[in-house]
Amino acid sequence: MRIRFALAATVAAGTLAVVVSAPAQAAEYSSALKVKGVQYDAPGRDSNSCSTGNSKSEYVTIKNYSRTATVNLKGYVVKDTTTSNKFTFRADHYLGPGDYVKLRGGHGTDSDAKNVVYRQNCNFLWNNDKDTIYLYKPSGAHADTHAYTKSRDDRDGNGYITFHG
Repeated sequence: MRIRFALAATVAAGTLAVVVSAPAQAAEYSSALKVKGVQYDAPGRDSNSCSTGNSKSEYVTIKNYSRTATVNLKGYVVKDTTTSNKFTFRADHYLGPGDYVKLRGGHGTDSDAKNVVYRQNCNFLWNNDKDTIYLYKPSGAHADTHAYTKSRDDRDGNGYITFHG
């Protein structure tokens, strides 16, 4: 993992000020898998009822940006800023080069053919105003991270934000 730090020093009126910038998000993590986008605000009125709710319409898309490697999602973790909202891929799910998977809320049958994995949980994972999406490798290393705010990042107001093309 490469992390770039910028160091700037300014001397003014006998005072030394040092400014250190934080590592850039996402671009600095070495991983073929990245968060392509997130439907953080499911269409309709939010309801996490398993029978009538819309949590299945909330999802995060994870894409394999490698041109040659197939990656097994088993052991990868997706979480938000709270420690209790997380999902670990427990079964083999292979993403070939350029392939993607939508990790959806709600209950359903995982399908490689339909590129979908369900969290088997009807609670919403992403906040509708702002949140941070973390993707971790099975080793615990960062694969990708993106913070979003509705007002800054969702220009058309449709509840979907794209991070990587």
